[in-house]
Amino acid sequence: MPYRSPLLDVPGSIPAPESDPAHPEAGVPWHWGDPFAEQRTASRSVVVIDRSHREFLAVTGEERLSWLHLVISQHVTGLAEGSGTEALVLDSQGRVEAHMVLAHLDGTVYLDTDPGPSVTSALPKGGPQTLREYLEAMKFWSKVDIRDATGELALLTVLGPDAERVLSAAGAEVGPEPYAVAALPGGGFARRMPWPGRSSVDLAVPREALVDWWKRLTDAGARAAGSWVFDALRVESLRPRLRVDTDDRTIPHEVGWVGSAAHVAKGCYRGQETVSKVHNVGRPPRNLLLLHLDGSPEVTPETGDPVLLDGRTVGRIGTVIQHHELGPIALALVKRSTPVGAELLAGSEDHLVQAAIDPDSVPSEQPAPGRAAAAQLRG
Repeated sequence: MPYRSPLLDVPGSIPAPESDPAHPEAGVPWHWGDPFAEQRTASRSVVVIDRSHREFLAVTGEERLSWLHLVISQHVTGLAEGSGTEALVLDSQGRVEAHMVLAHLDGTVYLDTDPGPSVTSALPKGGPQTLREYLEAMKFWSKVDIRDATGELALLTVLGPDAERVLSAAGAEVGPEPYAVAALPGGGFARRMPWPGRSSVDLAVPREALVDWWKRLTDAGARAAGSWVFDALRVESLRPRLRVDTDDRTIPHEVGWVGSAAHVAKGCYRGQETVSKVHNVGRPPRNLLLLHLDGSPEVTPETGDPVLLDGRTVGRIGTVIQHHELGPIALALVKRSTPVGAELLAGSEDHLVQAAIDPDSVPSEQPAPGRAAAAQLRG
């Protein structure tokens, strides 16, 4: 059965459009009646967002860090208790197949993901597997245990400059460093996130206490907000969402996941050769950019639509969202050679609109370390 949050039974909650059963936010409130006011509150005060459709895995055992270090893209051998990070699973060509956020607490590494992560088996037969199946297949003789913790924990996100006041009143304290993790009273944990927006804290609460925690946070002054708010601030923050802002060719460099989720120096993980090669001697073929869309037509492009320049496809549309200040915007994977000031079109057929690249979203190009070293040797 598809997931349905109990908060959808709270008066005022609006679900994602029923016309789209594959909507990435299906199962949780999309908004609470006024998504633009909710966005403004997230920017100026504080909101709480139900993200309880996310899935959790829990990894325990004395070799949990050294084993994870071998199978995910991030450097985690020294991941201290009370800290977290982001990580990926790549295929053998370095293409992104899974994105997860980690929290290390009380001898357990928790990994939370969007629903239904699927990765390619590392076994000779190949084929798709769930993330848990993939990790189980990679255990071999390592002293680790992996369990599905989705039934144990549910995620809420508190956003906004007044988040600390609400968290303190609700009894949820966490350190100021990005990805800091702290236990919550009654079970679960708080994790500080560097995105979206300027202040964001995830609360992984006991699933049976989801409604109680929601009431505790709203009673403390957080406004109820929907997933629309989270996505609007995520897009503004240039943070991608797997399978929405990525396609089956996406490598970490294209979407800003090098450093935050993929380590360029450590070896021993699948796809590492691509990560290292592009970092040292190459450049990604595409960049994740923010597009401003023409808001005068009453249509917008859809996820997966092309970005066009002079009739040629130069990109792919990801998340499309209405932002309370920026208007209609989208994330898009765009060829690196596309001029920043180019007049673009986004969409297809009856939902084609003009689009422009936000120049502030274009990543600065640093010299590739390998190229610089080679040039130095040539003298």
